[in-house]
Amino acid sequence: MITTSGLTKTYRTRGREVTAVDDVDLTVREGEVYGVIGQSGAGKSSLIRCINLLERPTSGTVTVDGTDLTALAGRGNRAGRELRRARSRIGMVFQHFNLLSTRTVQDNIELPLEILGHSGAARSRKALELLDLVGLADKAKAYPAQLSGGQKQRVGIARALAGDPKVLLSDEATSALDPETTRSILQLLRDLGQQLGLTVLLITHEMDVVKSICDSAALMEQGRIIESGTVPELLATPGSQLASALFPVSGESGDPERTVLDVTFLGESTSRPVISQLSRTYNIDISILGAAMDTVAGRQVGRMRIELPGRYEDNVVPIGFLREQGLHVENAADAAGEAPSAAEAAPALVKEGAK
Repeated sequence: MITTSGLTKTYRTRGREVTAVDDVDLTVREGEVYGVIGQSGAGKSSLIRCINLLERPTSGTVTVDGTDLTALAGRGNRAGRELRRARSRIGMVFQHFNLLSTRTVQDNIELPLEILGHSGAARSRKALELLDLVGLADKAKAYPAQLSGGQKQRVGIARALAGDPKVLLSDEATSALDPETTRSILQLLRDLGQQLGLTVLLITHEMDVVKSICDSAALMEQGRIIESGTVPELLATPGSQLASALFPVSGESGDPERTVLDVTFLGESTSRPVISQLSRTYNIDISILGAAMDTVAGRQVGRMRIELPGRYEDNVVPIGFLREQGLHVENAADAAGEAPSAAEAAPALVKEGAK
């Protein structure tokens, strides 16, 4: 549904060039909720603005629903008729709502339909339908100043849906909201995606957003996508920075004669007493150093750090037992050596998300 190839965006500022998006290849499948996560300055907002061509890419291509938007861009700064028509099928939700304070809620939602040339009756009917859809049927005549932050964002979502888009882009849509309101907006986005058959691409620095609604995710640093895949795939990937940030587990062994393992549980395996079975089957004492469990996109996921007696090579059989149970097992020492920044990624992103 959304594909970028070699997408690059370079800005010229104070006599020098700054590359905000650097050779990004991204594929978002139809109907999925895809999250791009990274710290401030990673290039996330530039990426999403290039995808709907609010920013013209310096090079590379953007294809949405089979249409190459970059081929429609032309050379001037103003969007041509074909690009405007293609972009009308892409909804955009902004971080700071961008509502017109002098217009009522209903008038704000009608604005894109007015630009597209719809009749007054058609605009009014569509706006009222969308307000009902986002749970604000009683706020049609209210003004933005009379709404809470969460209500303003619901209006922003309704406005983004006015043109019956196939794709919904969300740029940090929940970062200005409190945790409870954030959860309600995320659930709304998820429900709307399923109800309307939308493909949703969202930009965020909050790991809880990825946990709550994303089917797939990508980690962006310094303008590049450094890791991407479905959330279950990422959780099962040895050394995954995203997995470590989503489910950080801590705990170290001070004894080199013992083995520390990171074990990932997905789906049904989270409810089975696998660790106790391992202990009884091989008569070994197992220490649990840390654990985290949560629901990701409706699927139970858990990570656990355990310690076994003996070195790694002495535990081949117990490790094999865990893998036979459908668990993903990784030597914590190897993971630390292969991806030293993984341990840094989790606290950094969590700290960023707490702002």
